[in-house]
Amino acid sequence: MVNEKVKKFLDIKGYGDRLTEHTETIDTVEHAAQQIGCTEPEIAKTLSFVVDEKPVIVVMAGDGKVNSSKFKSVFHTKPHMIPRDQVEGITGFQPGGVCPFAVPEGIPVWLDVSMKRFEFVHPAGGNEFTSVRVRPEELEEIIDTEGWCDVCKGWEEEKK
Repeated sequence: MVNEKVKKFLDIKGYGDRLTEHTETIDTVEHAAQQIGCTEPEIAKTLSFVVDEKPVIVVMAGDGKVNSSKFKSVFHTKPHMIPRDQVEGITGFQPGGVCPFAVPEGIPVWLDVSMKRFEFVHPAGGNEFTSVRVRPEELEEIIDTEGWCDVCKGWEEEKK
């Protein structure tokens, strides 16, 4: 079942045709890559944190892991994820379906540079059964981001 709020948001932005519904769950990076048919790093995972007692969303490549010192240099605090049982109440999306589209007003969204090495990335589409295929630069255009950040470890940028 498609998240209607996300579908409407993407339709308005001209990207509604990029939403794909899957028959199996995409609630983890591994499941998403299997269902979409891409590599795990190409999954754009959307993580929600608490910074200064307010929610912040960071979208990063599937192989990225939050680096505490990098996170602290950007957000001036150690990374603290929103507790799983509070995610839906704060973001409007259940864990496994949190996405950067149609995010409640007042929640800043950051994009991690770990995604820039891919032609396409695949964030969730508002639930654990939908995804959206977009170029990283399109993702930046579609959503009202705070910009790009570098808070991940565990991936290496390809040498050019």
